[in-house]
Amino acid sequence: MRFLLVPPLLLLSGLFVTACGASESTAENAPDAAAASESTSSAPAAREESAELQAVREKLAERIPDLASSELRSTPLDGIYELSRGMAVGYVTADGRYLIEGDLVDMATGRQITEERRREARLEVLEDAAERSIRFGPDDADHVVTVFTDIDCGYCRKLHDEIDQYNDRGIAIRYLLYPRSGQNSASYRKAVASWCSDDRHKTLTEAKQGVDPGSKSCADHPVDAHLLAGRKLGLRGTPMLVLPSGEVVQGYVPAERLLSRLETDPAQDPLATR
Repeated sequence: MRFLLVPPLLLLSGLFVTACGASESTAENAPDAAAASESTSSAPAAREESAELQAVREKLAERIPDLASSELRSTPLDGIYELSRGMAVGYVTADGRYLIEGDLVDMATGRQITEERRREARLEVLEDAAERSIRFGPDDADHVVTVFTDIDCGYCRKLHDEIDQYNDRGIAIRYLLYPRSGQNSASYRKAVASWCSDDRHKTLTEAKQGVDPGSKSCADHPVDAHLLAGRKLGLRGTPMLVLPSGEVVQGYVPAERLLSRLETDPAQDPLATR
């Protein structure tokens, strides 16, 4: 871990201010400005705070006002508090003087304390976006995995070619549409057309097999919301899988290997993908 003296303010603001909005900075790939601003300006949900946390927040407000609106939580370490905003997680001393960057791990138990918080934050981001997804698999599946997919991505197509293998192992796949080339691209048009079609499952499957779904559009498609959710999660490429625990797995994973990951407690795996 690194202990940062305050100032310099640039390092602090870089972690908790610009980090949350950086991926929305290019106009071509961003949803409209109003949607983008929602990703950076929302304050943590109001809730009762202890006098201890209130005192830490007041110290932060004196030193770095922008950080005072971040979410604060206690940790197993005396005098060290978790400071989070979206996917950005750090730690601050009680006097608000030092910011600690790095992951907190309980060496006695293997518990990944920081990664647990990230998983919670990821599931919060997915809660709304995943309500409008294209799901393949039975309602009573043992596991539901959220997959950010691009119709023109080779490994996304490979994963979908094997969709029956996932379903046969009790894994339902819940697709969010993430055209990597952004808006005004052929991949974006295909994603919108697949969603707006009369039969989303059939059209998406055919599109992944190389059949152009056309240019059908509808006003209420969720593709922009899916793009924004992926950017909030720091998506680096497709497919990106988010497991029910909030753990992220980057890239294509065969069905049997994915089932093994789903049946492993990620809290006990120090090499879990972040």
